[in-house]
Amino acid sequence: MARGDCELAFCAAAAEDGIELTRAKVPWLNQRGHLGLPVGASAAVPVMEEIFSALGGIDVEQAGKRLTALPGDFVHLPTGVFIEVDESQHFTSYRLTTLALYPPATVLGYDLDEYRELCERWVPRSDRYRQAKAAIGFGSGGRQRQRAYHDALRDLVNPAMGHTLIRAAAPDRDGSAAYEAVRSRLRVACGV
Repeated sequence: MARGDCELAFCAAAAEDGIELTRAKVPWLNQRGHLGLPVGASAAVPVMEEIFSALGGIDVEQAGKRLTALPGDFVHLPTGVFIEVDESQHFTSYRLTTLALYPPATVLGYDLDEYRELCERWVPRSDRYRQAKAAIGFGSGGRQRQRAYHDALRDLVNPAMGHTLIRAAAPDRDGSAAYEAVRSRLRVACGV
């Protein structure tokens, strides 16, 4: 399966169901992460700082990034509902670290226990994916930590900005099945 095929299959399944999705890109989710959040998302800053630190983030590198919008998967423009389709590389030990740091009252667009279980199941494979790839703000071998950080950023900042975020688990890269698994939740959130 080629890169992007999973997301394309998810988007096509949603379109067949009357839900038109657009690629997500908003200014409040940017390359600086918690260091570039608008005032409206200030409630998310303390937990994002804690997550950044727990993942071994490098403050000076993160602060030096541009305020360029961080691309996401999809948004349903009429309702402002964001959708992230998570393939296997999202289910790492670093993602488990972020999930453990979420405040108990955090409202998520997915089942937290299910995501923890998926992380535990996929860690042996996913922790090897691009494990040596560097990432600015997370240093050598930091790409997985950066991905986990960005996932947490979307989870915590979108709701702080008044938007719903729905995550669709697709560790096997089956976008159509991932859509079916979240179909009823997504239809309700999008008013379809």
